[in-house]
Amino acid sequence: MQWTISFYSEAVKDEALGLPAGILANLLHILEMIETFGPSLGRPHTAPLGKGLFEIRAKGREGISRSLFCTLKGQEIVILHTFIKKTQQIPKKHMAVARNRMQEVRSND
Repeated sequence: MQWTISFYSEAVKDEALGLPAGILANLLHILEMIETFGPSLGRPHTAPLGKGLFEIRAKGREGISRSLFCTLKGQEIVILHTFIKKTQQIPKKHMAVARNRMQEVRSND
């Protein structure tokens, strides 16, 4: 059974699909791998962040992006938030957005 990938909202989908071309190409490649093999690809593609939150690490010549996601029942992942990484650590505001959205989608699951 393949995994399915959805986005928290159209705005989050637009955020991800609006990444610079090189980063977007890498993100789409990683998403295809997740659909086939699941979200536990490991570094450098995916990594756990704790408390049910994970990240997709997409790189391109333009920089690095992070897409934060969670898993739901039935082999589904939901992309909660995407941003261009500018620091070593994920800023607290980005983590807070993802955690709030994760609580919302899991309460509807």
